[in-house]
Amino acid sequence: MKFPKKSPTFYSGKMPKNDYLKYWKVVKQWARAKYNLTTADIEMMLFIYSEGLFTKEEFNEFNEIMSWDKNRFHKMVNDKWIIKWRERKGKESTLYELGFKGKRVCNSIYRKLNKEESISEDRKRNPMFKQTTEYSNKVYRKMIKKMNQERKDLS
Repeated sequence: MKFPKKSPTFYSGKMPKNDYLKYWKVVKQWARAKYNLTTADIEMMLFIYSEGLFTKEEFNEFNEIMSWDKNRFHKMVNDKWIIKWRERKGKESTLYELGFKGKRVCNSIYRKLNKEESISEDRKRNPMFKQTTEYSNKVYRKMIKKMNQERKDLS
């Protein structure tokens, strides 16, 4: 026996106060494509973004929960995502901080997640919009356009 579907006469659900993680996967994929980073690199930068100064040991402490890459620290230093703030002096450890490039990427990620900034749909500025037959890029392009439209509707 089939029951007729009834649509609700009204919807009383509340909009969530925070929904900035709704497009996290899209923003993360954009950052991966634009800056040639891995997910673990992005997550590491987001972690140390608010840490200020840190030692290599503190970096490795958080790195333990990431996908294993013993060269991540050195790669991030060589690519200037992390910069040396102070050389080792006596018993004082060498201190590092997130570099200008890393801070700029993290800030841009947060602005996009908070719907303060759109993701560029320009083929020259966004590698995901270059003509390609990759299905995943087509799907992400569609979601970026939807995300940008949602942002415009808020304004």
